[in-house]
Amino acid sequence: MAQGEQDDHSSHDGGQADNGQQTNNKNKNGGKRRSPMVRIILIAVVVIVAVAWGVYWFLTRNQIDTDDAYTVGRKLAVAPHVNGYVTRLLVNDNQYVHAGQLLVKIDDRDYIASLHRAQAQLAQAQANLGASKLLMQVAQQNFPGRLITAQGNLASAQAQLFKAETDYRRQHAVSRAATTQQDIDYSKAALEQARAQVTAAEGQLQQAKPVLPNIENTKSSVTQQEASLQAAEAAVVQAQLNYDWTEIRAPHDGWISQRNVEQGNFVQTGQQIFSIVEPEIWVVANYKETQITRMRVGQKVDIDVDAYPSLKIHGHVDSIQLGAGAAFSTFPPENATGNFVKIVQRVPVKIVIDNGLDPNLPLPIGVSVEPTVYVQ
Repeated sequence: MAQGEQDDHSSHDGGQADNGQQTNNKNKNGGKRRSPMVRIILIAVVVIVAVAWGVYWFLTRNQIDTDDAYTVGRKLAVAPHVNGYVTRLLVNDNQYVHAGQLLVKIDDRDYIASLHRAQAQLAQAQANLGASKLLMQVAQQNFPGRLITAQGNLASAQAQLFKAETDYRRQHAVSRAATTQQDIDYSKAALEQARAQVTAAEGQLQQAKPVLPNIENTKSSVTQQEASLQAAEAAVVQAQLNYDWTEIRAPHDGWISQRNVEQGNFVQTGQQIFSIVEPEIWVVANYKETQITRMRVGQKVDIDVDAYPSLKIHGHVDSIQLGAGAAFSTFPPENATGNFVKIVQRVPVKIVIDNGLDPNLPLPIGVSVEPTVYVQ
């Protein structure tokens, strides 16, 4: 009986083993039937990705883009030429102004007084110059006349001396009975007086001889007065400029930015009170040096603006800077010393905007953009 039970148990175990083997075979057969489908799906996915990448590469092979780009424009710093208190402030933040428009008025009372004083000094200089010119005209006639007069006086004195010498000799040549002591004394005095007159006439002649130097002296006085007149005229011009500079006007059309002045403030010469951003805007894109191989001036560019995703701007490459950004830094790299590590440099490219700007969407300078250059 034990033998029978053992046989039944073995038969039962064998049946279970056969059932397990059949189940494993079914699983293996089922797995083999699903494996080709998985492989087909994987291959299809790989093919689709490869085709998509190929199509994308084909469509974008001539497009070079970068996100290292921003808008650039001209920003004019406005500063007063003169010191003073602001009496009128006629602009506000972000206001659009036109060239020549009055923006700020500075207290002008001191400058009006300076202008009037300079004008008075100019009138005095003009009068002095006129007087010097008249004196020169008089001198041109007066000094030659003085010379002639001195020569005549000397001749007259010499004649008087000759007469006095003759009288003196005559008085001493006659006998004492034929003359008197008084006549002798008179002849001697007349001789001394005639000699003194000749000496004086010779001195006057000596003074009158430098006619040309005296005339040139008066001319130099005229030249000096002319220089004084020019200095006075320059002072008037400077005073007029200072007065005109009390009115600060817009040098160009644009928007007021960075205003840091209020009515009543005291401003000084050269102090920046605000800036004017001109309407002209362009883009500076810093492309990698490996991206400018086929880039040329004139190529078309599409520009996406981060601030306005719906705005589509078109432009063209205007110029490529002849130097990477690092070359113009304060401390450019010195690759000849130390350990060298190659770093891909970026080259600034100027892109001019042709069309697409919306006047209702102002484009500030310094905002991020993404230009795409079509190199073919």
